[in-house]
Amino acid sequence: MKLGQARELFSEMMNHAGIRVNGDRPFDIRIKNDQFFQRVTSSPALGLGESYMDGWWDCPAPDQFIEKVLRANLLKQIKQDRITAWNALMAKIFNLQTIKRAFTVGKQHYDIGNDLYQMMLGKRMQYTCGYWKDARNLDEAQEAKLEMICRKLALAPGMNVLELGCGFGGFARYAAEKYQVSVTGFTVSKKQAEFGREYCKDLPVDIRLDDYRNARGTYDRILSIGLMEHVGFKNYRTYMELTRNLLKKDGIAFVHTIGGNITTRICNPWTAKYIFPNSVLPSISELGRAMEGLFVLEDCHNFGEDYDKTLMAWYDNFKAAWPKLKNRYDDRFFRMWEYYLLSSAGGFRARSMQLWQMVLTRPGRPKPDCRIS
Repeated sequence: MKLGQARELFSEMMNHAGIRVNGDRPFDIRIKNDQFFQRVTSSPALGLGESYMDGWWDCPAPDQFIEKVLRANLLKQIKQDRITAWNALMAKIFNLQTIKRAFTVGKQHYDIGNDLYQMMLGKRMQYTCGYWKDARNLDEAQEAKLEMICRKLALAPGMNVLELGCGFGGFARYAAEKYQVSVTGFTVSKKQAEFGREYCKDLPVDIRLDDYRNARGTYDRILSIGLMEHVGFKNYRTYMELTRNLLKKDGIAFVHTIGGNITTRICNPWTAKYIFPNSVLPSISELGRAMEGLFVLEDCHNFGEDYDKTLMAWYDNFKAAWPKLKNRYDDRFFRMWEYYLLSSAGGFRARSMQLWQMVLTRPGRPKPDCRIS
C-alpha cells in the first residue's frame, strides 16, 4: 500500500475510534515518522508496538489510546497480516508449549533481572493481578489477593500444597507463614527459583526449577496463579488430568488466570515476540472442556478490571525506578516495557481480557465454602 493510501486508511480508522491523528487530547496519537502508516497498516499489532518502541509515534496516555482502539474493534477490521497468519498456522500444527519450549518464556521474560521486578511488583513480589476491593495501594491489593486465595483453598495447618508456576515464591511464603502449610512450587525461571528459595528460606517451602508436568506426589491443595496463560490450548486437558491425579479425593484445586472473551490459538504477535513467547489466553469454553468429567467447578470469580489498576501501579513503580535501572536497560527497552504495561492496562479497561479465579473439586466431594470476595 502506498504511503498516501496508508495514511488515509489509518486516519479513517482513528476517526472511527474517536481518535485524532496529531490531535491534542490525551488519547490522540502523534506521528513522528511517516513510515509509521505503512508499517502499521501492513502489520497492525506488531507494527503498532514496534513503531512505538522505535519512537515513531507517541501519545500522552497510551493506555487510553489502546482502550479506545480495542473498544472500536479496529485491529479485527483489518485483514489478517502474514505474520499473524503464520503464527496461527504454527500453533495449529505444533505444540508450542512442550516441556522443552516451556523454558523459553523463563529466559526471555522472567530472567531479565530481579532488580526490575523488585522495584516494580511491590513487597510481596506478586506478578499477577491484585484484588483492589478494599485496598488503598498495590501492596494492600496483593495481600488481599493472597489472603482471598488462601481462604478459597480453605488452608489449614499441616496441609501440603502444590503450586504450579510459583513465580518468585510470594504465595508460598504467605501461605507457609500465615497458615502453617508446606508448599512445593514449580517455576521455569532460573532467576525466580533463586529469588524464591532465598525469599522463603527457613520456611517449609520447596521451590523447584522444573516444568509443572514433572510434578509428582499427592497433595491436599493444588493451585496455579498466572500459569494457565503459558499452558497452551493443546495442554489444558493435560493440566487438568495432572492436577486431578495429584489431588487428594477431598482436596481443592484452584486456578487464577487471565482469560480471553473468545477462543483463539495465538496471542497478540507483538506480545508473543517481545514479552511472553508461546503464550495464549484460554477461553472459558476451553477450560470448561478441559475439566469436563474431572472436576466440579465450584466457583468462578471475575475481577479483570482490577488488573487495570494493578498494571498502572506497576507502571508508576517502573517509571519511578527508571533512574536506577537505566544503566542496565536501554531506551528501547523502556519504551517496550512502557508499551507492554500501558497497552495491557488499556486492554483490561476495554474489557478485552478478564481475570478468573476458579475453585475446583473432584466429583462427589461436598462443596467447600469458597464464595469469598
